[in-house]
Amino acid sequence: MQKIISYPLSIIYTFLFFITLVIFHGLQWFSFNVFGYSMHKKVVDALQFCLMRCANILGTRFTFTNPYKIDTNVPLIIVANHQSLHDIYPITWYMRKHHPKFISKIELGKGIPSVSYNLRHGGGALIDRKNPRQSIPALMKFGEYIENNKRAAVIFPEGTRSKDGTPKPFQTKGLEILFKKIPSALVVPITINNSWKMLKYGNFPMGLGTHITFTVHKPLKVSTFANKQDLIHSIETTITNSIEP
Repeated sequence: MQKIISYPLSIIYTFLFFITLVIFHGLQWFSFNVFGYSMHKKVVDALQFCLMRCANILGTRFTFTNPYKIDTNVPLIIVANHQSLHDIYPITWYMRKHHPKFISKIELGKGIPSVSYNLRHGGGALIDRKNPRQSIPALMKFGEYIENNKRAAVIFPEGTRSKDGTPKPFQTKGLEILFKKIPSALVVPITINNSWKMLKYGNFPMGLGTHITFTVHKPLKVSTFANKQDLIHSIETTITNSIEP
């Protein structure tokens, strides 16, 4: 019955989601080219808020739990498990004071209104997973940008999303590069639960009544770990131990 009800709501949601992306694509272009980064950032933040409101049509709720006061004047490496595209806009909204920038596959750099434009012009990293000669220099340049501008790198070390919430092993190369290029960073582990349920029927229709939760764990200083594999193990264990079965 829920799947049947989901069809008309999903049509409305998809239409509004797409229209929101199209409208904000134009707003991003204008703000970036006329006013520069600061105004573009405000437009991108507003986009994330509107995308969350679109998701509310499906009965989706978001809870972001962060008991820590994180300094906005230090670079961050936000590390999270990955369950769906619905991980992205809430992190961008709730962590907006830290200017989150995402590492994304290069294919997302074109063809998607708003998303592709922001990835190309907002400070994100576009990497070709099949081409280390492109991806490694891109990650290194991205890390230097985050370190110099005191912003937040967001990485999903599983590489691909989990379709049923079950965590996948972390791929460590990207984290190792970020640790090297952002030595003054705080690592902020975040556990995401239930966003996969938005896509439990596939890409269409959408899941209804999903409560997506984000749990921020204790930040860790990169500089306090001589052995970076110990840091990666600590992050992965912290995140995965809080994933709901």
